Amino acid sequence: MNTSKLFRSLVALTLIPLVLTAPGVSFADDVATSESLTTLFRASRKVISVNQALINDEAKGDKGLDGKSVVAMAKANYKEAAGKPLSAGKAQKAMLDSVSEIMSEAQELINQEGVGFKGFLPAIFARRVAGRFSQKMQGSMSIKLTAPKKYVRNRANRPDKWEYDVIENKFKSEGYENGKPFYEVSKSKGKDAFRYILPEYYGESCLGCHGTPKGELDITGGKKEGGVLGELGGAISLAIFK
Repeated sequence: MNTSKLFRSLVALTLIPLVLTAPGVSFADDVATSESLTTLFRASRKVISVNQALINDEAKGDKGLDGKSVVAMAKANYKEAAGKPLSAGKAQKAMLDSVSEIMSEAQELINQEGVGFKGFLPAIFARRVAGRFSQKMQGSMSIKLTAPKKYVRNRANRPDKWEYDVIENKFKSEGYENGKPFYEVSKSKGKDAFRYILPEYYGESCLGCHGTPKGELDITGGKKEGGVLGELGGAISLAIFK
């Protein structure tokens, strides 16, 4: 190889790390966006979870859980969980708008007097918000609840191949850090995407429907899965399409 060709080859080799590391900026942004959105999603669902007794109070009419109020409570929950106020970009605004719309549509149901159990459960709320959010993002992002296969009740929440692999081979593996999300660039619905999945574990409030004894009917009429406190019970899965 002559001197000129050798020089060009050496220059090319020194540029390779720059080309490879440039996407790191976008990758870091995707991680931050995913952390923010999954935390906000969980913070919003918490409002519905802690207010189940109020929602199912047959003696009370207006529950004070209109869209504006729930969004405010979700923001407060987010600040507590994240340790900082929500910085609302386009995707975060879409999430908050989805929460507000779903709550506005549920007013007649949750404010109905003379009816106890309304069926407006945290999982129902979350699924509706996820669907609305994904619509608003017009194919650029999607979010869903999923779970280990044995704990999935709604077929729409079944884990896809990637989610199943992460749940079974990472989240369930010995030594995996409790609560640690997993993320990577992969495929989602045949498209390139940054994928982020956050494990969730059964808390006390979950066990009324998902605990023991296994097979007993819960308040919704579904069969309890036999889950125990602290067990991996689900995950929030987010995709940012490229």
